[in-house]
Amino acid sequence: MSTLIQNGVLLCPGGPVNADLRVVGEKIAEIGLNLPAGDSRVLDASGKLVFPGFIDTHTHFEMNKGKPNETADDWASGTLAALAGGTTTVLDFAEPERGASLASALDAWHSRAEGAACCHYGFHMTVKDWSPAVKAELADMDRAGVSSYKVYFAYDDLRVSDGAALEIVRSVGERGGIVGCHCENGELVGAGIKAQKAAGNLGPWAHPLSRPAAVEAEAVGRWLAVGELAGYPVNIVHLSAARSLEIVRAARARGQKVYVETCPQYLLLDEEKYRLPGFESAKFVLSPPLRGREDVDALWAGLEAGDVDTIGTDHCSFHFRGVKELGREDFSQIPNGIPGVEHRPVLLYTAGVASGRMSAHQLMKLLSEQPARLFGMYPRKGALAVGGDADLVIFDPDHKGRVTAAAQHQAADYTPYEGFETRGRVETVLLSGEMAVEDGRVTAKGRGRFVRRGPSQFWR
Repeated sequence: MSTLIQNGVLLCPGGPVNADLRVVGEKIAEIGLNLPAGDSRVLDASGKLVFPGFIDTHTHFEMNKGKPNETADDWASGTLAALAGGTTTVLDFAEPERGASLASALDAWHSRAEGAACCHYGFHMTVKDWSPAVKAELADMDRAGVSSYKVYFAYDDLRVSDGAALEIVRSVGERGGIVGCHCENGELVGAGIKAQKAAGNLGPWAHPLSRPAAVEAEAVGRWLAVGELAGYPVNIVHLSAARSLEIVRAARARGQKVYVETCPQYLLLDEEKYRLPGFESAKFVLSPPLRGREDVDALWAGLEAGDVDTIGTDHCSFHFRGVKELGREDFSQIPNGIPGVEHRPVLLYTAGVASGRMSAHQLMKLLSEQPARLFGMYPRKGALAVGGDADLVIFDPDHKGRVTAAAQHQAADYTPYEGFETRGRVETVLLSGEMAVEDGRVTAKGRGRFVRRGPSQFWR
């Protein structure tokens, strides 16, 4: 069966277009003016925006599996929430055990996602250990459709040395892939935590004090030096600070290819959340932490100037009760992370498009086109174009709503955006041409499929 979307504003690669769009099977088959309905099912998008399906570049579902601090969202609930918010593809982080192969992590993540995922999905591969054996696996990862990787400069159980990072970027870059980095100086963070505890600061407010913007900025500068020496583009995940963005701009001015992801929390929340009464601030413990208002303003300026390339959520949801509360006596034991995969598009439409800070077309590039280019899916995904996958979002820009934990699909027992008033709503979602969200309600579950990805498409 075919579907015809009529009378909408299509957010196409070249700009908004008032046109109709026909889906046949799983593909976009036709775009044009006044397309005949024929035997197609007709969806009237009058007054609505039509986006290519949104892509979340950064999720952590079913993390810490089986441990007391396991994430609240498994693959079923997390991708259901994503789909409800218009996200049709997520990129999660497969993470091998220390000393284990990349293939073992890939197999584990496939086993968790297959048959459970409600939207499409791919995997970045985390590299903890670097060796000739791991390097030899990169060809296998290419064949398996994995072309992006992540390293950490923070966390004792995750971080790699600068020398290993250099070899990883070079080895992945030679194959056309890209490596992202969690940019915080792990040793300085450790020293900061120790200093806060020695001073008797054990509550959640000590978290941002233990890892200020300087520890992120130092790691960003070091990561860009690694990329420069390797001779390949690199990606920075969840950038949060004005100082870090300044370092990126300087590198780009020298001609370096650098890509930047930020997250809604760094655009909509600030460090005032660490001054809440009691233990409430634990809900906002994540890394990097929320920053000052000047950092929030700088990131918005960076978005408006095109300095930021993608906006992922770093969705890493933990229940407040019983899990975040593991750190009641010691802030360093509070599991780091917040939920967000469900509300990202409407929050950014509200704060960005409805407020006049960006156009709907700019939002499309940040949430759809540029993630698809950077991570090897374009134009199959991320574009309203004939021949592309029919992952589509019909968005009502006039709807007024409010974010509440009571109404969310995410499994966590809270949302950091409780009470936020929103403009716009995801009304309809087609996933591979089939109705998946109708009138704002998820109508199909478990239909997500693995997305095999190719080389990055660099545009800077």
